[in-house]
Amino acid sequence: MANSIDVKFQDHFKLNVLFKDYILFENLLLENNIDYYHNSNENSDISDGTRFFLLDKDRIIIDQLLIDNEIIASTETIMISDYRVERMVQRFHVLVYLLVVGLLILIIFIIDFLK
Repeated sequence: MANSIDVKFQDHFKLNVLFKDYILFENLLLENNIDYYHNSNENSDISDGTRFFLLDKDRIIIDQLLIDNEIIASTETIMISDYRVERMVQRFHVLVYLLVVGLLILIIFIIDFLK
């Protein structure tokens, strides 16, 4: 099965997949012969993810694919972000703050030593 507009006219649900998981998710759909619809022209804002239209009858299989492959996806009503990436950014901020504070303390000690 492939990208088919017919999915939009049957009982379906919408799933937003983060852009970083888009290729993997689409490949999994193709491998498992799951009908879907995706139009990249409709998705002008990729920061919220890429929207897929999927048939209701495939919901259980799709849920399992998402879980097994650790793909972050959400519906339009409940937006989910990838907290793993946010955690890395927060750690980076903490390291930068510690480095700046450490440098300031080192400068203060050097100035006091030179007096």
